Amino acid sequence: MANSIPQAPTESKKEPKEEWWSAFPSPRASVPEMTGDELMELFDGMDMKPEPRPFLLVDVRRTDWEGGTIRTSLNLAAQSFYQTRKTLLDLCDRANIKTVIFYCGASNGRGPRCAAWMQDYIDDLTKLVGHKSVLKVRVLKGGIKGWVNDFKGAMMDGFVEEHWEQFKQ
Repeated sequence: MANSIPQAPTESKKEPKEEWWSAFPSPRASVPEMTGDELMELFDGMDMKPEPRPFLLVDVRRTDWEGGTIRTSLNLAAQSFYQTRKTLLDLCDRANIKTVIFYCGASNGRGPRCAAWMQDYIDDLTKLVGHKSVLKVRVLKGGIKGWVNDFKGAMMDGFVEEHWEQFKQ
């Protein structure tokens, strides 16, 4: 009987995984940031005015949506956002929304990417068919992690303090 020596497992070469956004065009627009303080000012004036709020928050997180979201946010996952730009612009125009503010975890990836895609769509419509939208597109600086760091659970729905302990600065 031959003595067999176990072979070390061979390392399989994995194909590099394509990022989800590679299926879509690269964003062209540069979108300005809005600070948490500026957003809080919008919230501060919201309850005192009889007219509908003139801004919309879009939370583009998907599986990392735990711990809560900023009040009044609409959750549209970044991975499926590109196809919804037309619908979102139509809704904002019809509801007289003046500013749409995108955010994700830290607003250094998905949030800015979706905001730029939205701005690209508005710019393309303006150039191609003369569409006149008053909608301003912004990115929440620091994302929801920055918001929680600055304001704790203020103006949040579903806030779970324990979830945010891991992100404390």
